[in-house]
Amino acid sequence: MQGQITIQSEVGVGTEFIVDLPLKPVSPEMEEEQPEIKTELDTEKLQGKRVLLVEDNLVNYKIAKKLLEYVNMEVTRADNGEMGVRAFMESQPGYFDVILMDIFMPVMDGLEAARAIRASGRPDAGSVPIIAMTANAYEEDRKRSREAGMNGHITKPISKNFLYKTLLEVV
Repeated sequence: MQGQITIQSEVGVGTEFIVDLPLKPVSPEMEEEQPEIKTELDTEKLQGKRVLLVEDNLVNYKIAKKLLEYVNMEVTRADNGEMGVRAFMESQPGYFDVILMDIFMPVMDGLEAARAIRASGRPDAGSVPIIAMTANAYEEDRKRSREAGMNGHITKPISKNFLYKTLLEVV
């Protein structure tokens, strides 16, 4: 990040850590990336929908799975992009109603996986909604997701209502 970390330590006195990062101020449009939805959402439409959750981090997976199962969605997990592509390709066309795709994963990242799914030639490859899940919330990140063929972008930590609102828009 082009910063600097300085450490000064003295036995019996203590240690001082100085972290200097050249960060730019956040513009107002970046601050309103994922507003909390205040209205009650009708999540009944999500019940029984099948979601392929492609997430390598176990904690993030468990949180997302709990939120999805709370509205009675059926969750299938893939640990990385390559496994996600394989799970999609081995399923019957139309089996998955939506794919939630982490962006930063080992083996194959989410952008590559989305491109592979879109290019697979399956009848549902162009129509299955793919939603990016990432800690990166800049417009540049959203643009890369769209260019990879994704239909939406959810930032982490996941807002329950924003997740449901995004899913309701695509299923």
